[in-house]
Amino acid sequence: MALGLEESLRLTVAALMQATGESQRMVAEVLGLTQTQVSRRQSGAAAWQLDDVDALAAHYGVRPLDLLDGPTKACEALPADRLRATAQRKGAGR
Repeated sequence: MALGLEESLRLTVAALMQATGESQRMVAEVLGLTQTQVSRRQSGAAAWQLDDVDALAAHYGVRPLDLLDGPTKACEALPADRLRATAQRKGAGR
C-alpha cells in the first residue's frame, strides 16, 4: 500500500532531521514557526503547506520534488556537507 503525500512528507522531514542532526526547534526557525507547530505537522495534526516544502528544500539544499519523492530520494539528494558527522563517517567506509 502506497503512502499518502502527507505521510510521506512527514517521514521525509523526520529522515532529513535524523540525517542532519537537526531538531524540530531548528526546523521551526527555518520555517518561521514554533516547535509546537512543527510537531503538529510531524504528527499529522496539522498539514504541511507548499511554502513549507519550498523552504525546507532550500534549507536542505534539495529540490522540492526530492522532498515529495520520499525519504530515500531526499536523503540521497542531501549535500554531503549537510550530513551529521556520524552519517558522514558511515559513508566514508563504503
